[in-house]
Amino acid sequence: MPKPTPLTDQVVTVCFAPGEDADWFSACEKVDDLLNVNGTPARRYHVRHRRFIGWLTRFFGYYLLDAVRTFGAHTMAAGGRKGRLDLNGGAVKAANDARLRWHAWNQHINNTTRPARTWEDFQALHHADPAKLSLAEARRRFEQQPRILAMLAYAGAHTFDPYELAAYQAGEATYAGLHWRIAIVGDLLITAEGKLLKPASDSLADRLRFFNKAIKYLRSLKSSAHLCAVTIA
Repeated sequence: MPKPTPLTDQVVTVCFAPGEDADWFSACEKVDDLLNVNGTPARRYHVRHRRFIGWLTRFFGYYLLDAVRTFGAHTMAAGGRKGRLDLNGGAVKAANDARLRWHAWNQHINNTTRPARTWEDFQALHHADPAKLSLAEARRRFEQQPRILAMLAYAGAHTFDPYELAAYQAGEATYAGLHWRIAIVGDLLITAEGKLLKPASDSLADRLRFFNKAIKYLRSLKSSAHLCAVTIA
């Protein structure tokens, strides 16, 4: 999950204004100007193919960024014209995958261990008095909880991220809702007006508020608008 000092790479969704160069170089410039970091293309969007001419358009990359055919007729891209990106399809797949993962977590972890304190709880203790509780010690205390150890030790078909514990413990609908939003937005969003949208804090509630605002913004864009997903470390 996104944190001020991320444990994993983050994805930034970059939106372009009408008439603006919507290429990879321009996306990198926006990310560097607002976040002062370098990025790489994040090939995370499914590409939509129309029913009758899709057999032809799947072989062309116009209005797409860093597109590649994966298997069969499926194409993935790092960005492109909004109308060509299957945002809803990607969200449905992410939600279905999340539901399967949550049910496995519920069976193997939730039913066999007691509820644990979330990483956000330990972060709050660290920020309240860093001299008393270092970030490293906060992480050690968080990860030594039996439920967290069980998530790390699980060796089945799924991988359980212990830093998503708040979402897991909030229930299936919340966990799936978080992940379909991530599939559309990533972790941060740069608007076509050059404004950076991000969660107010690391709490699950603030993340969901951010996602709802970002998705509302994306839905307001015309189908001719261009997007690009950028991975930053």
